[in-house]
Amino acid sequence: MVFGLKIKNIIFILVGAAIFAFGLVHFNMQNNLAEGGFTGITLLLYFLFGIDPSYTNLALNIPLFFIGWKLLGRHTFFYTMIGTVAVSLFLWIFQRYTIHMPLKHDMTLAALFAGVFIGVGLGIIFRYGGTTGGVDIIARLVYKYKGISMGKTMFTFDVVVITLSLLYLSYREAMYTLVAVFIAARVIDFMQEGGYAAKGAMIISEKSEEIANKILTEMDRGVTVLKGRGSYTKRDRDVLYCVVAKNELPRLKSVIISVDPHAFVAVTDVHDVLGEGFTLDERKQPIEH
Repeated sequence: MVFGLKIKNIIFILVGAAIFAFGLVHFNMQNNLAEGGFTGITLLLYFLFGIDPSYTNLALNIPLFFIGWKLLGRHTFFYTMIGTVAVSLFLWIFQRYTIHMPLKHDMTLAALFAGVFIGVGLGIIFRYGGTTGGVDIIARLVYKYKGISMGKTMFTFDVVVITLSLLYLSYREAMYTLVAVFIAARVIDFMQEGGYAAKGAMIISEKSEEIANKILTEMDRGVTVLKGRGSYTKRDRDVLYCVVAKNELPRLKSVIISVDPHAFVAVTDVHDVLGEGFTLDERKQPIEH
């Protein structure tokens, strides 16, 4: 720990910054693709005026960090500062030691690579305590003082930046930019949620107690008993709720059917699962992933 910051988090934020910067230089900049957020502004200034993104990234973000540091919290503030400086450093390095891989003959591939590298890089930064920087802070400030949701502010900002990018983008490059931005968003979601994604099952049965016991003994998974009431029958009954890993779902269904083939089961996606069996072991200690 350094000033309350985890060394592991700092290392992964640096790795994420390197991946993000590599993708930006080798796929966005080499193939004339734009981006959303403050990154999009740095690319806009680069393509229109030739200003180095490694400098504009710092110039745009750092003043906002000091404006919004109370909103971020101490740890997030320092992690974000580390990430931002690291992104600028790696942008500077990769622009001077570039691997030439122009893909303008295959813009679909360029957009895929851009989306994946940016998504993985930002996903790692987010997962280990950093933030998106300037736009994230602006969105928090707007929400605090104007009551407008962060999602709306960030979406509006991205739309404005990508629209302004049409000053140097062709319609073809603009469409591939949207593809890259969409892929990056999906990859970020996967990086954030994929490690702990699971399935949640709501189970309604006349044999709820027997099903709960069998899940506990055969699968070593916890079951929560909720009190429910049938709208039509007006009868009170127990509703079971159980969360399992994705690969355990077939086994859960088999356990339920073996007890009550007529049980009603509703399965939903569960994201960001915390607790015993997922992020904690049976001794309540963190599980390393």
